Amino acid sequence: MKDDRRYRVMVYDLGRQMGKVEYLDTAEGFLGGSGLAARLFETYGRPGDPYDHPGQPLIFAIGPLTGYFPLMSKVVMGFVSPYNSQYAESHAGGRLALALRFSGYHGLVLTGQAHIPSCFVLGHDSLGLLDVHYLWGMDVFKAGKILRKIHGRGSGNRSIIRIGPAGENGCSFASINVDSYRHFGRLGCGSAMGVKNLKGIIIQGDGSLDLPPGKDYRRLYESIYKQMTETEAMCKYHDLGTPVNVMALNELNALPWRNMQKTSDDGAEQVSGERFAADLLLRKTACSGCPVGCIHVGLLREQFAEQHEFVYRQVSYDHEPIFSAGTMLDITNAKDVLTLLERMDNVGLDVMSAGVSLAWATEALDKGIISEKETLVPLEFGSVEGYCHAIDHLCRQTNEFYQTLARGTKAAANAYGGKDFACVLGQEMAGYATGEVFYVSQAYGFRHSHLDTAGYSYDQKAGDKSIDTTISFLLKEEAARVMLTCMVSCLFARGVYNQERIEEALTVIGRRDMAEALPQSVTEVQKARWRLKYATGYDPTQIDIPTRLKETVNWKGPLDENFMLELARRYIVAIEGMVP
Repeated sequence: MKDDRRYRVMVYDLGRQMGKVEYLDTAEGFLGGSGLAARLFETYGRPGDPYDHPGQPLIFAIGPLTGYFPLMSKVVMGFVSPYNSQYAESHAGGRLALALRFSGYHGLVLTGQAHIPSCFVLGHDSLGLLDVHYLWGMDVFKAGKILRKIHGRGSGNRSIIRIGPAGENGCSFASINVDSYRHFGRLGCGSAMGVKNLKGIIIQGDGSLDLPPGKDYRRLYESIYKQMTETEAMCKYHDLGTPVNVMALNELNALPWRNMQKTSDDGAEQVSGERFAADLLLRKTACSGCPVGCIHVGLLREQFAEQHEFVYRQVSYDHEPIFSAGTMLDITNAKDVLTLLERMDNVGLDVMSAGVSLAWATEALDKGIISEKETLVPLEFGSVEGYCHAIDHLCRQTNEFYQTLARGTKAAANAYGGKDFACVLGQEMAGYATGEVFYVSQAYGFRHSHLDTAGYSYDQKAGDKSIDTTISFLLKEEAARVMLTCMVSCLFARGVYNQERIEEALTVIGRRDMAEALPQSVTEVQKARWRLKYATGYDPTQIDIPTRLKETVNWKGPLDENFMLELARRYIVAIEGMVP
């Protein structure tokens, strides 16, 4: 496969079943990943139309370093979100990035709508749709098994992504499963895929990639590899993984419990990373091109009949899933957490939004705002059985209440009451109750994501409350992460891939021009993302921080509401300054 200075992109119309190859000149400065996705949306997107318009594109993009260096293992998905109708990104690992690269493409744009439930197939020498109407309604894992059988060749270089019933039924926080253990998780990308009648996408990486000649490339690769595997830089991710955060946050009174009614609990040890590792960890695995192995897979054993008949399931877990299916629901048994995670993942729900929405529903039921007429099953903090049934009702939207809840916790709170304890920051919150900077960064950030600006880190490390210093941190951190998501690097590797390293990496693959323009290009991508978000309806005046979160008390004491509100105001001004 010859690499040159143009990105090769497959643009495929699902309704017409016709594809064409487009070439984009990388000298335009959009880099790759986040920048390439934004550039493609500028060309093919429809900012004035809803997410379910047939012409609205699904975009998948990788970066210039994909296939060349360790942990350049992510894919950026660009789409109009069913959750908020705005341009959004979701990122995922697994085998997808390398499969796309070895299929001969840097990007994929899917437009139109398939006439019947279908699976799109793309490879170095394959292109088209498979009729998979018989998979519609099937759960994520059963569908994956069948898709692997009907397209069985080259499993090591093949990636299969698919949705569950939640995406088929239009849940606004449906996810896309990627190679079983990874996900495009947030902002409803699963429904953006489902509305196109796509049950799955198979990318067959059956091509090849020539490596750069000379010793400089090999020398740099070995240096990066050794830093990742022979130093402490990535050790925590391989050892306990992100669940190492559970005990640390709990000790800081910064771990959400019981729909944020408290921020610490003695039961934390029972759902800690240490507990999962000791009792339930089956194995560790990794995304393609990653030597770290941060994916922790737990073993869930359930008896289904007498005489000791068991079914075994393998369930991946991280800090965020443990928060959403554990502490937020007051679940203090690690096995029960895996049970709920398996149910959520099976039907194709984003586990963070699902857990937070069920926590709100539980408190609303407890307060008498809603009744079992709405929930259909008893919901009680700490009780797994009711949540198992509610997950199925939620993904299938069994009644009017679940139809409303499937539009998001805030939509349900607006309809039924309980807005003060709806833990929504742009979307359902992530698992950090660290304070003002995190709440502002997640509520108003580009993806409403804790991964965009590291506000949770600033809360824990900074001692002062200087608005100017905080704003500067948020904008610089966002730019640093945009640089990584343009490459597209796993954000866990941010301590390895600083600007100097990325410039060096681009140079050794023959892209000195891209390296020299990197800071300016990152700024332009940062502006382009916000420009698209505003063009599709982003309105920060419609975002608020709920009362429950304003009442947070953690290791620093009560939350400073005045500081938070002023920070939010100034952050919005700074963002708007990037949008012409």
